[in-house]
Amino acid sequence: MSFFCNFQSDRCPGPINGNPLNGLCEKVCLQAKKVFDACMQQGQLTGLVLNITNLTPSNPTYPLTFVSAKSTVSEATVSNLIIEPLPERKNCARVKADIIIPVSVAYTDANGVEGVATSTVTVSKDVILNIPSASIMPYKVEALVSLVSTIGSYTATNQFTVDACASIIIKIVMEVELLVPSYGYTAIPPCQDYTQEVCAGFFELPIYPE
Repeated sequence: MSFFCNFQSDRCPGPINGNPLNGLCEKVCLQAKKVFDACMQQGQLTGLVLNITNLTPSNPTYPLTFVSAKSTVSEATVSNLIIEPLPERKNCARVKADIIIPVSVAYTDANGVEGVATSTVTVSKDVILNIPSASIMPYKVEALVSLVSTIGSYTATNQFTVDACASIIIKIVMEVELLVPSYGYTAIPPCQDYTQEVCAGFFELPIYPE
C-alpha cells in the first residue's frame, strides 16, 4: 500500500476531513523554492536550424533523413538575461532572455541505418513578470521546457531545419525558509507489491484528476 492505496491514517497526505485545525501540533521551518511569478507560452516554432554533433554511429552515409527531435531536459539554460523594472507597474519587470534547450535528434542515413545526435535550440523570450522587492536573498529566473519535432529536412552537412512544438514556462524563484503549520511527521505505510491486476482500468483514466 501507499499514502493513497488502502491506507487510513490522519498522519498522511490527502484530503482534509472535518476541522483542518485538528491535529496541528507545531510550526515547522521548511527550506523551499518559492515561486513569485510564472508564465507559460506554447506554440509552433518554424525554421529552427539544428546543427547536430555527437553522431552515433559516428560515420553515417550522407545525406541524412530527419526522423524526429525532442528535448532531453525539463529545465533549460537561461542566458543573456536582462531584467528591467517597469516604473509604472509596481514589482513588475520586463524579463528578456535566451532559453537554450538541449535536444536529441533521430535520423536515418543513406543506407537506412538509424542514428542519433545532439543539438540545441535557442528561443528568445521577452515577457513581463512580477519580481520580489529588494532583499538580501537573491531571486533567479528558471525555464522549464518541452520540445518535440517530427517535421524537418536535411539542409546542409550535419544540419537539419525543422518545425517544432514547444512549451516554455518561465519562473521567478527564490530559495527561502518558510514557517508553516504542521501535523507532525508522516506515517509511512508498507509498499504494495505490483501485480497484474493493478493496471485494470488504468488506461481508461483521464490524464488529470477531476
